[in-house]
Amino acid sequence: MKKIKILIALLFVLTSVVQTKAQVAALVTQATNQSHIQITPKIGYDIKPMFDNNTPYINYKGGLGLGLSADYFWRRWGVGADVDYIKNKPQSTFPTAGLKNAAAVSLTSFSLTEQPITRLFYGIGPSYKYQTLTGKLTTELNARIGLASIKGGRVEHRETTTGPQELLNFHAGYNAKNVLSAKAQLKANYFFNNTIGLSFGAYYLYHSKVPELVDPVMGFSAKYAEVNNTIATANTLTGIQNVRTKPCNCGVSSVGVFAGVVFKLAKKAKSKEICLPEYGLAVTAKDKYTGEFLPETEVAVKTNKGEIVQTGITNSFGVVVFEKMMPDDYSIEGTLAKVALDGANATKAEFLNNKNKVVQKEILFSSRHFIIKGKIFECNSNKPIPNITVVLGSTDLSYINTTLSNADGSYMLQIDEVGIFSLYGKKDKYFSQVEEVNASNYNRDKNLFIKLEICAERVECGTAINLKNILFDLDKYVIKEAAKKELNKLVRFMNDNPTVKVELSSHTDCRNTAEYNQTLSQNRANASVDYLVSQGINRDRLIGKGYGESKLLNRCADGVNCSEAEHSINRRTEMKVICPDKN
Repeated sequence: MKKIKILIALLFVLTSVVQTKAQVAALVTQATNQSHIQITPKIGYDIKPMFDNNTPYINYKGGLGLGLSADYFWRRWGVGADVDYIKNKPQSTFPTAGLKNAAAVSLTSFSLTEQPITRLFYGIGPSYKYQTLTGKLTTELNARIGLASIKGGRVEHRETTTGPQELLNFHAGYNAKNVLSAKAQLKANYFFNNTIGLSFGAYYLYHSKVPELVDPVMGFSAKYAEVNNTIATANTLTGIQNVRTKPCNCGVSSVGVFAGVVFKLAKKAKSKEICLPEYGLAVTAKDKYTGEFLPETEVAVKTNKGEIVQTGITNSFGVVVFEKMMPDDYSIEGTLAKVALDGANATKAEFLNNKNKVVQKEILFSSRHFIIKGKIFECNSNKPIPNITVVLGSTDLSYINTTLSNADGSYMLQIDEVGIFSLYGKKDKYFSQVEEVNASNYNRDKNLFIKLEICAERVECGTAINLKNILFDLDKYVIKEAAKKELNKLVRFMNDNPTVKVELSSHTDCRNTAEYNQTLSQNRANASVDYLVSQGINRDRLIGKGYGESKLLNRCADGVNCSEAEHSINRRTEMKVICPDKN
């Protein structure tokens, strides 16, 4: 995996070198008037026509499309006109295999007419263009509004076994003119020279309220026979005909692709040679001990006077490329997780003597610190928590470091090579879990990053949060050492939110009498309150309440045979923020 990353990083740098070198060699002819006419004849395929005419036994197939686009551009913006001819074919899907009429006579012969349907669209509208520096590659977004004519599409499917012949599936088709239509189009052009190139693109075309024809003889626009598909009478006509006498003014739309030749017509203008920036500086950030590439490293390029010339952040391969560099003496500095990297220097001579015109430099992370890297989420979800203070501290509180999480909940913090550290999130109305990291479990010569995710529960007043691992000996209510770690989280939460008041509630299982359990749970709740008071929390902010066995979480009430694991679910200590008095 490491070799693959190295290869990708080298390819990235090489690509940057080639790009910069190409820019150096480029002589851009810039017309004094950059406006031009662009004409594109094209051929395409209408992939998915959609006719909303409520005919369940008719599908519309894709077909050939021909078109012509003409645009006039002023720099990026322009106005254009499109003409498109599209041909589709309807297909009757009425189930004729093994078909019987209502009299149970097998129908074995049929007649079918499927008339192609054509659309002619013509519209105008704005165009927007983006092009590369050399102008060889352009992308366009076109919007058109206009009119269309839609003709054909008659489908007539009959059985010819009996007499009189029965009409199975019918649609009268269209002969609509001046239909309000709209088109959106995305196009890419590649120019071989200043006048000709190839064009590729895709479109979406919509026609609004297209009227159907009504057959003048039969007096309706659509009809299909109802088929019974029960097991006993599979594929048998019921004798019921679904007829639509009133034509539907329904929408028609389609999606398609095309290719063509693009011609650019512009006035011959005076040209001037523009010397593009000649030099680039590629900086790679690496770890000194593992050789690992370092993404998200902040890099600054400065002059000898300390003036910042350019700044950037390394990509996922630890590389950042600075373009448009003038040959001079520079110093290169970098920081990762607030730790400075060993910098580098680039001299004027290195730029001038470099054949590729790109000077490559490395900056090294030589600190023996680890970097904890991860994300903080809301507990029991994938929702990240942005702008939460992530607090890192040693167990003896001799070292404390903080940072804010990014918009995606990500964070980075440094820790010493040796020691035990706790990590948690701090934000109003959040109760964070505390994670512990023992740096001695990692080898700095093999690892730089320690990945760690944290979760924090959103605290809403009146909503209980279970405090884990607050366990008591049988029939006892003395706070054990293991429980103090969980209660210390609550101490930290109340110190971080000095205005909140908290109810600490204790619950038992159903074993023993209700009176005994009520007394025991109240004593345990009081013991938890006393511990928080001993840690500096004002007693006025705390309420201890024992609920005994009155709020079981499962079926394990008196008289129900339950396992020890099921009973343990009901033995718990919870906290909830007391809602302020609305009065």
